Amino acid sequence: MTDRDIEKLLTSLRERAKELNCLYEVEQILARLDLPLEEAFQEVVAVIPPGWQYSDVCRAMIEHDGQVYTIEEFRPTPWVQSNDIVVQGAVVGGLSVWYTEKRPKEDIGPFLNEEGRLIRTIAERLGQSILFHRMYETRLKWEEANRELAAEKQDRWRAPIELLRRSDRALYLRIARKMVNHLCWAGVDGGQELLQEIFGLQEEDPRHDLNFPARPRTVNEPVLLAGKPFELARRYLGSDAVISLTQNWVMEDKASFLPAVLNNPRSSLSEVAGAVRRFHHLLADDTELSAATLDGIHVGLIRRFLTDQLNFISVAKEYIRTEDFIDLIDRVVQSDASHGKLGGKSAGLFLAEAILRRDGSGDLSIGKFKVPRSWYVASEGLMRFIEYNDLDEVLQQKYRETSQVRQEFPNIIQLFKNSRFPPEIVKGVSMILDEVGDKPLIVRSSSLLEDRMGSAFSGKYRSLFIAN
Repeated sequence: MTDRDIEKLLTSLRERAKELNCLYEVEQILARLDLPLEEAFQEVVAVIPPGWQYSDVCRAMIEHDGQVYTIEEFRPTPWVQSNDIVVQGAVVGGLSVWYTEKRPKEDIGPFLNEEGRLIRTIAERLGQSILFHRMYETRLKWEEANRELAAEKQDRWRAPIELLRRSDRALYLRIARKMVNHLCWAGVDGGQELLQEIFGLQEEDPRHDLNFPARPRTVNEPVLLAGKPFELARRYLGSDAVISLTQNWVMEDKASFLPAVLNNPRSSLSEVAGAVRRFHHLLADDTELSAATLDGIHVGLIRRFLTDQLNFISVAKEYIRTEDFIDLIDRVVQSDASHGKLGGKSAGLFLAEAILRRDGSGDLSIGKFKVPRSWYVASEGLMRFIEYNDLDEVLQQKYRETSQVRQEFPNIIQLFKNSRFPPEIVKGVSMILDEVGDKPLIVRSSSLLEDRMGSAFSGKYRSLFIAN
């Protein structure tokens, strides 16, 4: 490795350190719930420039709700990169980073590719913060309305429902439709009639062919907006039930971002981890969701982090909870765009710990047990290692004759030993060593091919003991 290569590597590492510090500063600002958005935006634009390569001529600007936030006035230049701030699919503002003076050409004009990813990440975090403040304000208004109407037993549901109708019409209509379905499911008198009034349902023509598409019917939204579903629910279920059902459905709607991320095959593990943290923070006050919603979230998390095996999932969903993944996501070594999973042994250990912790109250006394501190490299880490070192020819080994594989195996070992780990793995392992200190380590190979039914390679792995 030449001096020039070493200097280039050190420069790259310094830039990544600046970017990570910038993200940390932004996260610290946006995590303060007592800080109004306007003040938070003003502080964010002040900490962004140090994260860019030429921070001395760098300026940041946030646009939101008709307001512009920047640390000082400057004349716009052609050297700018921008990203929309999106909340629930709608563009609500933008983030721009400018260079006030011309700088040498890099990957994208004077900007680095990593700086493009950095501005996208900050814009996404700003969108999440805006959404959270909206949800937080709605919740405060909801609680205030409940407190003010506590004495009005019969009609105390009206104010929260009216507040919901005025503040978020689309959410109100979704909740009203759910209430209609709930009334029909509960067999409430008048439920079917209300459903017919809303959707214009009539008796089907006996001549109608079941294989012929039915005509679409216009939804009678004025009936929903008039509050008839809630009036009928209050009459038969009571005010408390109306408020409880509505509150649970509102929280399920607000928490819908996590299932959306889990069901999106393009979502990286970093995006899933961010969504899990937001979900855990949203439900930190023991707000309850329906069993069906929680089961769907648990299965989605198991599929993304552990395995797609149905036999494994059918057992794991009974024991693994969302909070179990909070500690796990901080112990996975991965790249920002990783889509990998944990290996078979890692998934098995994770499930075994969950079973022991939640099944200890049964007839069989489990006693005390201790789970070793563990960190995990995502399953695609090996592929990233091969790609980073241009070792693509290794992938052809599985198609060669067994004798040739055995003959070349020692050479492959040395080839791997003389290769370098990608920066994200080096960073992750460095953080592990900082936390572990001088304690001995066990490096255990794990794979998606092992510890599963129908696997031809089960058990062909080993553990390495390192004195550290």
